[in-house]
Amino acid sequence: MLLDREGPLEALLAAIRSAAVGRGSTVLLEGEAGIGKSSLLREFAEQVDKDCRVLWGWCEALFTPCPLGPLQDMGQSFDPRVAALLDQAAPPERLFPALLNVLQHASSAIILIFEDVHWADNATLDLVRYLGRRISLLPTVLVLSLRSDEIGADHPLTHVLGDLPSASVTRIVLEPLSPAAVAILAEQAGRCAADLYRITEGNPFFVTELLASGATEPGRVPDSIRDAVWARLSRLTAGEREVLEVISIVPGSVEPSLTRALLGVEAEALVDQCVARGLLRRDNQGDVTFRHELARQATLDRLAPTLQRSLHAKVETALSQVLTTQASTLLSRRVHHAAGADDGARVLELAPQAAAHAARLGAHREAASHLAMALRYVARAAPELTARLYEDWAYEAGLTLLVYEPVIEAHHRAIAIWRELGRIDRIGPNLCRLSRLHWRRGEGQPAEDYAEQAVREMEKLPPGSELAMAYSTRSQLHMLHYRFDEAIDWGLRAIALADRLGEIETRVHALNNVGTALLFAARPGGRERLEESLALALEHEFHDHAARAYTNFAECAVVSKDFVLAERLLAEGIAFASRHDLDSAAQYLLGRQAQLRMEQGRFREAGTIAQGVMNLVRLPMVMHLPALTVLGTVRVRLGEPGGLALLQQALHEGLATGEPQRIVPVRLALAEAAWLAEDHSAGHEQLTAVAAMDLDNFRSWDFGELAVWWQRCGMATPLPESKVQIPLPRSAELRGDPLAAAAEWDRLGLPYEAALALMQVRGGGTGPALARAVTMFESLGARPAAALARKQAQRLGIAGQLPKSRRGPYGTARRHPLGLTRHEQQVLALIAVGMSNKEAAQRLSRSPRTIEHQVSAVLGKFNAANRMEVLLRLRGEPWLLSTADALQTVEN
Repeated sequence: MLLDREGPLEALLAAIRSAAVGRGSTVLLEGEAGIGKSSLLREFAEQVDKDCRVLWGWCEALFTPCPLGPLQDMGQSFDPRVAALLDQAAPPERLFPALLNVLQHASSAIILIFEDVHWADNATLDLVRYLGRRISLLPTVLVLSLRSDEIGADHPLTHVLGDLPSASVTRIVLEPLSPAAVAILAEQAGRCAADLYRITEGNPFFVTELLASGATEPGRVPDSIRDAVWARLSRLTAGEREVLEVISIVPGSVEPSLTRALLGVEAEALVDQCVARGLLRRDNQGDVTFRHELARQATLDRLAPTLQRSLHAKVETALSQVLTTQASTLLSRRVHHAAGADDGARVLELAPQAAAHAARLGAHREAASHLAMALRYVARAAPELTARLYEDWAYEAGLTLLVYEPVIEAHHRAIAIWRELGRIDRIGPNLCRLSRLHWRRGEGQPAEDYAEQAVREMEKLPPGSELAMAYSTRSQLHMLHYRFDEAIDWGLRAIALADRLGEIETRVHALNNVGTALLFAARPGGRERLEESLALALEHEFHDHAARAYTNFAECAVVSKDFVLAERLLAEGIAFASRHDLDSAAQYLLGRQAQLRMEQGRFREAGTIAQGVMNLVRLPMVMHLPALTVLGTVRVRLGEPGGLALLQQALHEGLATGEPQRIVPVRLALAEAAWLAEDHSAGHEQLTAVAAMDLDNFRSWDFGELAVWWQRCGMATPLPESKVQIPLPRSAELRGDPLAAAAEWDRLGLPYEAALALMQVRGGGTGPALARAVTMFESLGARPAAALARKQAQRLGIAGQLPKSRRGPYGTARRHPLGLTRHEQQVLALIAVGMSNKEAAQRLSRSPRTIEHQVSAVLGKFNAANRMEVLLRLRGEPWLLSTADALQTVEN
């Protein structure tokens, strides 16, 4: 019997009714441990229509979770194609679309229940993100139960939930039982309710366990649930207690075969008795679990450490005998139990296998966790295995962790051991990785030093793959420092050696460097090499190299103003990096996405994205620099406080790297800020510093921007010459044709740059040009530029030709990335949940004509032709629907 749960139950049933007509959703069922989430879900499963399929999966509290644990639980009963892909450990790129295809073509609604997602592995979190962004168009309800007291702002699940479109997410927060409900339960148990509510605070599990414990006075019941469970266990038979104690050693469910291996066939009757008592439950496949995880934990705590180790060993042995087709999916569980048995030799054998399996699935965080478990027993390992464990853990952890000190230390330990063993060939890869780690932290000189050392060390040996990667690492650093000739030379040497050796990975890495250098230097052949690098990385599942290819290719597209290509690469790259636990790469790409939005004049969106990146305080310095630069620039252009301080911080950090790409854009942004403020000396200082750099190795767009600001700021001396060719919109302004420059900026899709060019028009067309510039600036929210344009018109005596000053947008509109007013945000929220204009008018108590105008305004600000385009965009940019007003509209 469920009490105080009518509202949550109805919300679940409403979700499945919507799914039945093709409007799926994600339901988050939240609450503390013991609050009754599982009980509510069982009642929900009982009440849904019989033609609905209900599939259950669990996330388990293993030391390192099993990749895609919930999907593994439901795979055999789901679909043969999905089950086959799971057995093959197929990568997400194949598995997820296959699952989506099954859901799309389901003949009836499907309910996927993922229990305890606070314990989810990263592959499962990727699946939640993947399905959650597409769920609104599926006949599916994805129910995620989680302990709200187990996750915080830094928990990976929090970031995943933040990525889901809020319009297709329903949050159900289970509250404790009311005093009246507790009194009813006590009465049904024939017990006194005095003090029971105060002691349990309405937690259903605490209440039921305390009532079942047989204590005569509720006021004397121990306040620890462990004591309540122990009291209940003490009244069971010895056989029943043994069954519960043995099963408690296994997090999650226990298969029938494992139950027999642990307890023997004769114990099945005792298992049935425990099920009948409500202590255990059995699913349709015969798997047994504790009724509640708290009961399992409390039971486990009763066991002596020696008994726990013995049982863990027994479980691991039983799991090792499972058919080989399922062996890979059991590796996480086997590592867990081997560690619980304190069997160091077994952990050292199994953990690297589990790590490799997780890495193939793109679960690099799980791979690092498995290897960390092995490192606990590193003192028992042979020297060569010890070196490989340090090396492999450092690689996997370097992809996923945001704190690099232990990763760097592990590489140094590996190097020291390889030297003792005389394995100089293994030193090179570690030195290359150290170079990259120091580069990510903005430590330019150590990065160069380690790369040079790698070449010196590897050149002592016969040419091999390690030397090829050392060459490519040198190429990479030259490319990053705009030493394009050197980057191409070292890269081609790496490619030649890699091809001679048949070494694909180094070819992928070096093609990236050479392609990026060629594109930055505006030479032919760059795009083709980057396309090949990306295609090879994806084909051979080199996750890190693929993310790097997306990163450099997307940056080239943004810098060269090829926004169609940039949109595609950034969308694909961010999804790829997130799916494969490449956290730093994902944030770096988001910084570039913010840069793209800024170039497009979408300043609010750019600031929102960049601020999200900067909120990750432990992100390595280089990985947040694009976002930091954008955030500072956007605040300057919007006239918001803090912009100059952010740009000064970006300059300080960029100078430490020594890389022009980290320095030049920041100095030019500071020069723009000085120009807007009419602070001539500050602007001249920044431009002079840029001009003192090696201009012959500048990217063409960077040099063109420098040349234009040099002219706008009226520098006293000519700009030093450079062999770099200046792009068309910059050269047009430099030759005295700002109208042509503005037209080209319009064609490319950079409205702010177009308006800046219009401000340079002189002669008879000055008035109309300034009028158009002001209109454009004000539409973008660029108040400082608009004010300067008006001041310029005043000085020229043509202020009367400018449009009248308008009252700025409402505060709510200024805060929204697209400038939506509060009423428009409410309409957007209702569009997102599929309401028609008529339904929206009724919900918001507005006239149909008003709603029509507001829907039209929303479509216009989204630059969308219809509602579907709005929904598709919300999937990729959920923050557009994250305001409190919009959420309140849906909830009401």
